[in-house]
Amino acid sequence: MTSEAVRRAQSGSPWEETFGFARAVAAGDLVLVAGTTSFRGSVLYGEGDPYEQAKVAFTSALEAIAGFGLGPGSVIRTRMYLAHTRDVDEVGRAHKELFDAVRPVSTLLVVEGFVDPRVLVSVELEAFSGHTSEGHRGAVDS
Repeated sequence: MTSEAVRRAQSGSPWEETFGFARAVAAGDLVLVAGTTSFRGSVLYGEGDPYEQAKVAFTSALEAIAGFGLGPGSVIRTRMYLAHTRDVDEVGRAHKELFDAVRPVSTLLVVEGFVDPRVLVSVELEAFSGHTSEGHRGAVDS
């Protein structure tokens, strides 16, 4: 894969500049979105509310793939990192609202914490541009 086939998108997060990373990278048909929290600029949305933080974080991640012309139907993998086990149900509820029709593979992990202790959730997405939004539940591709 040549460097021309790799495209990068920034969101304006100060962490991207500080640590030298992109919010999203498209490599061929695959788009990867970096760990995304409910910070927008210097404002943390949903402080103390894991459901709201998950919704805002996933919305920001979806905005990143939208920059490559993709939507929720293109999402093939999600990862959710939680600061507390007690928040599993609320974060799962937010995930289901956004991805129930899509059914991406998903991983949920409880971690020791985040750089900012007010952050309860961080999410990642992987999307595939050749994917259609029409799911085939129960079908096995070979």
